[in-house]
Amino acid sequence: MLLGVDYYPEQWSPALMEADMETIREMGGNVIRIAEFSWHLMERTEGQYDFSFFDQVIAKAAEKGLHVIMGTPTATVPAWLVKKHPDILSQFENGQRRAFGGRHVCCYNSPELYQYSEKIIRALVSHYKGKPQIEAWQIDNEIGHEDSDLCWCPHCRRAFQRFLRDKFDGDIEKLNSTYGTAFWSQEYNGFDEIPLPAATITTHNPALRLDWERFRSKSLCDFLDFQARLIREIDSQANIIHDFPGGGLRKHVDYAQAAKCLDVAAYNNYPVWGGQKEPLPPHKIAFGLDYIRGLRRENFWITEAIMGAQGHDVTGFLPRPNQARMWSCQAMAHGCTSMLYFRYRGATKGAEQFCYGILDADNLRGRKFYEVQNFFRDIRQYAEALEAPIHSDAAIIYDYDSLASFRIQRQSVLLDCQEEMEKLYKTFYDVNVSVDVIPAEAEFTGYKVVVLPQLIITKPELRAKAERFVQEGGTLILTYRNAVKDPDNNLFFGKTIPVGYTKLVGATVAETESLQELKAFPVVGEGVFSGTQGFGGIFRDMLEVQDAEVLFRYGDPFYAGYAAVTRKKQGAGAVYYLGCSLDADITSKLTKTILADCRIEATASPEGVEIATRGRNGQKIRMLINHNSYEATALGTTLPPFGYTIQLL
Repeated sequence: MLLGVDYYPEQWSPALMEADMETIREMGGNVIRIAEFSWHLMERTEGQYDFSFFDQVIAKAAEKGLHVIMGTPTATVPAWLVKKHPDILSQFENGQRRAFGGRHVCCYNSPELYQYSEKIIRALVSHYKGKPQIEAWQIDNEIGHEDSDLCWCPHCRRAFQRFLRDKFDGDIEKLNSTYGTAFWSQEYNGFDEIPLPAATITTHNPALRLDWERFRSKSLCDFLDFQARLIREIDSQANIIHDFPGGGLRKHVDYAQAAKCLDVAAYNNYPVWGGQKEPLPPHKIAFGLDYIRGLRRENFWITEAIMGAQGHDVTGFLPRPNQARMWSCQAMAHGCTSMLYFRYRGATKGAEQFCYGILDADNLRGRKFYEVQNFFRDIRQYAEALEAPIHSDAAIIYDYDSLASFRIQRQSVLLDCQEEMEKLYKTFYDVNVSVDVIPAEAEFTGYKVVVLPQLIITKPELRAKAERFVQEGGTLILTYRNAVKDPDNNLFFGKTIPVGYTKLVGATVAETESLQELKAFPVVGEGVFSGTQGFGGIFRDMLEVQDAEVLFRYGDPFYAGYAAVTRKKQGAGAVYYLGCSLDADITSKLTKTILADCRIEATASPEGVEIATRGRNGQKIRMLINHNSYEATALGTTLPPFGYTIQLL
């Protein structure tokens, strides 16, 4: 188990290094993360490599018994490189070139970015190859963060046209037919005529825009893969990680694809940031953790855990005493096996002066230092249990193409796919049932319940897995806006929604509408839910039932003949269809019914108290975590505000 800090010794006097590392050791740390933003320090002038500073850092780390996570510095190129090759910079949608001075400002399709990145990585990895102190190589930093996943420069236009030429085998008429470019006279005579989908009157063709989303993702994934392959070429024993930022489901890069080149997926976990009134609710933090674990369906690292207030231009919310330590425990409950805090010491200069660390700029030990020290001392006792894989009986599936399709055509001003996923996730979280959040390409084997929320793009391979899952006794939950479009983001002709799933569901969508309210209409229970009433909104499918059971029907006068929620039992399996966004109470009742039918153990706990069990044969533990600002009791144990306890089982 690696426990430590993000350390930037280049930002401080070298005279502090000895005391810093002593303090890190005294705090209980055994690892430091370095060098990810230090290209110029390593290569002040082109081709003149100097690693002497980091030689000193690593030597001192070895002396103090500290491991090292070494970063490739490609997220922040040096000024001399931009001066020599100004077109390495990415461009905004309006064609304005991004200015040097921030981070992630280069175009991922720039030949110069690849050329110079390869040179510095070759020199860096060759220099440190075989150093036993280096525990892992971190490639780049927070890929796709802060809109760096978008660029509209000439490099990207040419690369996008090549991408389309490859997809359509050089046949422009095949593209015209697939996209339906006869609409608005958008036919192309050649791939060199195809524009980037920048702002225009109304909007670009949705099929073109989906391919643009795929291209953006591929551009970033290719850059990570290039670095991973290069490092392994030089050092076949290298352990390669990447630190993913939060918000992956909203980005123009598919984290699951990006993670394929890694040995470990890492996460920078910020439950609160500058400008936010309060932290994210506990279930949203948990969802983000389970999403990262789902990238490789393996336990993960946290490379940036919060301890102090965070913010660039706006000073952030200060975690309350023990609150950040509690978030660290929550991360471990959801599959984190190694943890580093951002940052060891808050900066006095540069853009992150208000990203406070374990120590502040005054360099004095205070509450935050002792919280980290106590956490490190507590948690390492349970390393065996925490390193065991997590087994979940339930999974929520996401699909990059479907998420992109909703970015292109939102359809409802209220629809937020991640929010809808989190709402469904919460019903499991509230009764302490572990959930995997996994990409659509993952296998469903081993799960009892699988949720397919708003997977609007229909994919035959996914449908085949779903059918097989139900046949084998699984319970499948589909939501509204499932299986509406083909893989090219076009509507189907002559087919009924949910396309390809109607026999499985036992119902079809007769009509559909978008609502501008969360509780736009009543829903009324039938059968086992007789007497239950609630509300639905955002979107609704009017369901005509063939051989499914009606669980809820619309209660407003015009659509009372249509079903809102159905269930079709098939042997030991079952398929639910949720025709609208249901209120929290009904969603909770449905989930509890499903859990009971699937014989999945649910554990009640007070609001804001999370319970997780980790470990297997050797060491097994139960973690009780109180997210509340007040005392709470669960399973006979009283927890202080923002407190946790770990019990051996």
